Amino acid sequence: MARGGQGELFRREEQLELFPDSRAPAYRPDPDKVRSRLHKILAEARAAERLPWEPTRTSLYRKIFPQMTLWLPEDEGAQLRIEFETELARLEES
Repeated sequence: MARGGQGELFRREEQLELFPDSRAPAYRPDPDKVRSRLHKILAEARAAERLPWEPTRTSLYRKIFPQMTLWLPEDEGAQLRIEFETELARLEES
């Protein structure tokens, strides 16, 4: 058991005061760069007659494309997701 206030020695508030700037800054991607990358992926899909990527890359794009659109305005992101899914569906039918 702690005696004479020793339990207070390592209070959370005191520990935080030791490292006030220890938090990493939040990452915020440049929406223009995100938009450019998404349009590039979409252009590759539109220009193809069959899936232009290896299965692992296709799987990656299926996962990250929708996530990347979240960095854009909501309406724009939703439209890009629809267009991407439409192209994937077309390519998978080929």
